[in-house]
Amino acid sequence: MKIVALAGSIVGSKTKTAICKVVDILQEKYPAHEVTLLDLADYNMVFSDGRNYFEYDGDTKYVTETIMAADALIIGTPTFQASIPATLKNIFDLLPVNAFRDKVVSMVVTAGTAKHYLMIEQQVKPILAYMKAHIVPTYVFIEEKDFLRKEIVNDDILFRLERLVEDTVMVTDAFTEIRAKKDAEYDF
Repeated sequence: MKIVALAGSIVGSKTKTAICKVVDILQEKYPAHEVTLLDLADYNMVFSDGRNYFEYDGDTKYVTETIMAADALIIGTPTFQASIPATLKNIFDLLPVNAFRDKVVSMVVTAGTAKHYLMIEQQVKPILAYMKAHIVPTYVFIEEKDFLRKEIVNDDILFRLERLVEDTVMVTDAFTEIRAKKDAEYDF
């Protein structure tokens, strides 16, 4: 199974800290799976101009093709101005409308306070549904108070991150089985 962990911002440290923890959990619990960390701060992405994702080059081509080749994605996003950062929205814009068909997507959200808790429900989940993702229903919301010196210090958050990883892998396995059974029904 190919799993991409995406840190969807180019500034700050909390989202990257959370996604790096997710990668650690994946590598510890599922060492046979291929896990790729895509931290957008490490790449020089261009803005979407309507081309197909495979027509770009450089970092943009690498990031979009890596996402397209994944079986599952765990997307990390901070909350900026009660929304997602433009860097993450640009990723969605670079990909085709069916980019997440047959892919499982789960999310980790960081924010300064709890008042932005529903941002993911109102803004990100509709985008993912439009792009045909199998969305893991629960997500992990992490507030400023859960971090100390670039570490997650809330044991409940750590437990929920482990559960999110397990749910993502379990849902991906289930959909893979369902697809295999459905494909076996066809005679070609």
